[in-house]
Amino acid sequence: MSPRLEDITPQNFETAVGIRVRPDQEHAVSPVVQSLAEAYVHPAGVAWPRLITDEGRAVGFLMAFFDIDWHGDGSLRRSGLWRLNIAAGEQGRGYGRFAVDAVAAEIRRRGGDECYVSWHPGPHGPEEFYLRLGFRTNGETSGGQTVGVLPL
Repeated sequence: MSPRLEDITPQNFETAVGIRVRPDQEHAVSPVVQSLAEAYVHPAGVAWPRLITDEGRAVGFLMAFFDIDWHGDGSLRRSGLWRLNIAAGEQGRGYGRFAVDAVAAEIRRRGGDECYVSWHPGPHGPEEFYLRLGFRTNGETSGGQTVGVLPL
């Protein structure tokens, strides 16, 4: 396995938006096309969308966020993993861990010391995955989702 991150370009856009998680996970993560639309409407530098490839094959998509105003009032700024979509047939091969590690490394490179993520609680959600990677719930929710933090 030699995964890497690629910028989203006109050449790989269709490939990126074609990534689909398992049907039982669709309720827990927005489709890639919605993530790209959200990246477009946020100020430059906030959203960091990337295609995850392995030996030229698209295996997933991630989008990080950097230095966002968490409460919308300037009182708290955070960075973390906004979206993670690993293609249905590629799950369980380490690509999710690779994605989290890549986002954590980019946050550290930018001077951050915590990585945030939120997830839908319940069956077929990613809670166990994030907890195994070291995220811990902090008692917060965001839009009905559980918030977790990973110290870097």
